[in-house]
Amino acid sequence: MDHQYKKARELDNKDPLAGFRQRFHIPENTIYMDGNSLGLLSTDAEHSLHRVMNEWKTLGIKGWTDSKRPWFHFAEGIGEMASGLVGAAPGELILSGSTTVNIHALISTFYRPDGKRNCILADELNFPSDIYALKGQIKQKELDPQEALLLAKSTDGHTLDEDRIVSMMTPDVALVWLPSVLYASGQLLDMEYLTRKAHARGIPIGFDCSHSAGAIPHSLSQWGVDFATFCSYKYMNGGPGSPAFLYLNRRHFQTEPLMAGWFGYQKDKQFDMSLHFEPTPSAGGWQIGTPNILSAAALEGSLQLILEAGIERIRDKSLGLTAYLMELIEEELAGLPHGFSVVTPTEPRHRGGHIALTHPTEAFRINQAMKARGIIPDFRTPGIIRIAPVAMYNSFMDIWETVSAIREIMNNREYLACDRERGEVS
Repeated sequence: MDHQYKKARELDNKDPLAGFRQRFHIPENTIYMDGNSLGLLSTDAEHSLHRVMNEWKTLGIKGWTDSKRPWFHFAEGIGEMASGLVGAAPGELILSGSTTVNIHALISTFYRPDGKRNCILADELNFPSDIYALKGQIKQKELDPQEALLLAKSTDGHTLDEDRIVSMMTPDVALVWLPSVLYASGQLLDMEYLTRKAHARGIPIGFDCSHSAGAIPHSLSQWGVDFATFCSYKYMNGGPGSPAFLYLNRRHFQTEPLMAGWFGYQKDKQFDMSLHFEPTPSAGGWQIGTPNILSAAALEGSLQLILEAGIERIRDKSLGLTAYLMELIEEELAGLPHGFSVVTPTEPRHRGGHIALTHPTEAFRINQAMKARGIIPDFRTPGIIRIAPVAMYNSFMDIWETVSAIREIMNNREYLACDRERGEVS
C-alpha cells in the first residue's frame, strides 16, 4: 500500500479544511470514525459552553434576558444559525426537544386519517425509534399499525428503491415519513424527488435528517418538504444528548401544533399566562417545554465552526474521504481472502457521510478488534461496521491507517481474541 500512503499524504496536503482538525479534541492515540453517532468536542463548542455556564454563575435568572445570546430567544437564534445548512427560510427552523419527541409532535398534527385514507408510508430500514413513534401515533388515532403502517421493502436488505416508494404512495396514504440517509447502509435518498411525487398525490411528507444534517447540504424550503427533524450530536458536534431541530415549511405556519406547550406561545405574550394557546406562527410555535440551555450551549460554538468551514466544502471533502475509503477497501479487503464488501451506494448523489462495511461471519469481533487498536467505528446488526470519516477532523491518512489496521487484523486473526457478546452500547 505504499502508493496509497503517498496518495493519502498528497490529499491531506491539498485539503482546504485540514486546519479545522486542530480545533477538535481528538482522544489520544485514537482514530475517531464514529462521528455519525457522536461528533467530537471542538474548542469553539467548549468556549460557548463555558460562556453560558459563566452567565448562569454571574447572572442567575437574569441570563434569560441579559446574557450575550439571551436564553429566552436562544432556540430561535440557534435555529437561525443552522438554517443555511439545511436550506430553511426565516422562521422555518427551531432548536427544540429531541428527535423522537419532535416526530411525535409533527406526526400527531399532520397525520389526519380520513376514511380509507388512513395509512402512514415509511420504510423497513428506518431507525427503530421513528417506527416506534409512528406506531404510537397510529394507535392514538385508534387504528391498527399492522394495517395503517406501510413499510417500503428493501430488495437487498441495505438500500431502498425510490421508485418503489413512490409506487406505494397510493390513495390510502395520508402521510409519508422517511429518513434522508439510511442509518445502517448510508444510502442518501432523493428528498426533492420524493417530495415532488408525494405532493403530486396530495400527500404531506416529512424526513428524519439526523444522518445528513451537518454533512450534506439540503434545500428543504426550496424542495417544499413539509416538515423534518434531526438531532445535533452527530455531524453537528453538539455533544451527547444535545437538543434536536424541528423544521416546518412556512406554508404550515398557521397550523396549530397539537402537542402544544408554553414555550411555543407568541413570545411577546408568553408571560401573560393565558390558558388560551396562541402559537408563534413559525417553527418556534412547535416548542413544547423550556429549552435546555446548557445542553444547547455547546452547539452555538460548533455551528460557528461549521459555518466557517462551509457546508459545501464539508460535503466535498466528505465525498472525497468516503470515495478514498471505498477505493482502499476494494483494493485491500474486498473478496478473498478477507471477504469484506461495501453496501453503501458508490454514486456520490446516493451516498451519505458514512460507509457500511460488511463481513459474512465476523463483523462484530472485527469491530471490537478495531477498537482495541484505537480505531473507533461502530457496529449495527446484523453485520455492519459503520465507518464515518468526518470532514472537519478526519484526514485521508486516517483512512489509510484504518484500512491498513483492518488488513492486519485479518492477517493476524486478531478478532479471534475478541468476545462475541455485544455490550449494552455498540
